[in-house]
Amino acid sequence: MNSQQSGKEKVLLVVVDFKSDRERWPAPEVLAEMEDLVAGCGGEVVERMVCPLDKASATYLIGSGRVQDIAAAVSNLGIDTVVFSYDLKGGQQRNLEETIKTKTIDRTQLILDIFARHATSKEGKMQVELAQLEYLLPRLVGHGIELSRLGGGIGTLGPGETKLEMDRRRIGERITRLKRDLREVTTQRALKRKQRQEKGVPSIALVGYTNAGKSTLMNTLTQAGQVTRETLFTTLDSLSRQLVLPHHRKVILSDTVGFMHQLPHHLIEAFKATLEEVREADLLLHVVDVSHPHFRRLQDSVDEVLGELEVLEKPAILVFNKIDLLADRHGLERLKDNGNHAVYICAKTGENVPLLLEEISRVLPSTVVEIDVEIPIGRMDLVNLAHEEGEVYSVKYYADTINIRALVPDRVAGKFQKCDVHSPPEEKER
Repeated sequence: MNSQQSGKEKVLLVVVDFKSDRERWPAPEVLAEMEDLVAGCGGEVVERMVCPLDKASATYLIGSGRVQDIAAAVSNLGIDTVVFSYDLKGGQQRNLEETIKTKTIDRTQLILDIFARHATSKEGKMQVELAQLEYLLPRLVGHGIELSRLGGGIGTLGPGETKLEMDRRRIGERITRLKRDLREVTTQRALKRKQRQEKGVPSIALVGYTNAGKSTLMNTLTQAGQVTRETLFTTLDSLSRQLVLPHHRKVILSDTVGFMHQLPHHLIEAFKATLEEVREADLLLHVVDVSHPHFRRLQDSVDEVLGELEVLEKPAILVFNKIDLLADRHGLERLKDNGNHAVYICAKTGENVPLLLEEISRVLPSTVVEIDVEIPIGRMDLVNLAHEEGEVYSVKYYADTINIRALVPDRVAGKFQKCDVHSPPEEKER
């Protein structure tokens, strides 16, 4: 089935291969990731061009000769959209479109388009609109009425034609309102976190490169019912669920938006409300797709974003996921970094997930205490509480008392201590 029969936009993909980036992000890897992004927008790549560059051109970003090659391909192949792997300045984008004679967008617009397609909650939609408008604002100068041509197709989904035709002042006002509304969301989240902290419930955040399997792991651990697809940026809306660890220890597990290398800074800024879950977490689970041929680069990219969020010093567990896709697992143990906790799992099948839960229990800052108390015979409510909230080692019944040995959260341990018939009076008062 060709592109016209399938109804998909025909895309020409231009990979800008800067000499300074080659070692870190070789052109074939950039090309593969860009193809995934285009597929996530419903487009079909029908032509690919790699443009080696030592430095950028102010007019087109790439050389004028390659621009003519692109224009010829657009004419011959009936290309609908040209997508650049590197962000274009407003002037460069306008110059390219005037020469190529078709819609031209960059990597950030492609990512924003996927974000707009996957945002479902009110908060998610606000965050995407904020990111889109902040991207659009500096590009308004010189576009004028030409913005009306952005009414449909890849790279145009989101604010909509009427918003794109607003002048700078009105867009600025909308950005201000969105930021204010998102600050309110941040305040509400902070209040909920404070309530959890007062109850002594630790929080854990899932982080990782997009499509590493975070949502699948979330579903496996908490039966959250998150939508999972083999596409980039499936999850945009933060989701939190209760997780019960071994020894009946309760924690809150939060899924977050996936990261990507060279993630535009204003995207991180727009999703600050969601990413607060990462900043406030007691423990991070860094999920890595170990089946990816260059997973170390993806892991490093996530660490860069975590560095921007100033959370690299937080306790973390490396969760090497998708081990079911490995032809040879013998080298897994060598992947463990010095000083890092690591577990090797398959979130999809549940393989080694119990080991992950044990590791979380071991690494998570302790909020449980062991009690050995004698309580009045009539306090069966405390016996039930010990079973519900902790791990009971033994319960012994005597004529007037009950002896309980258990591991319980420190937030409820005081209830047992107050009823301990052998506790000193001053301890009972506390």
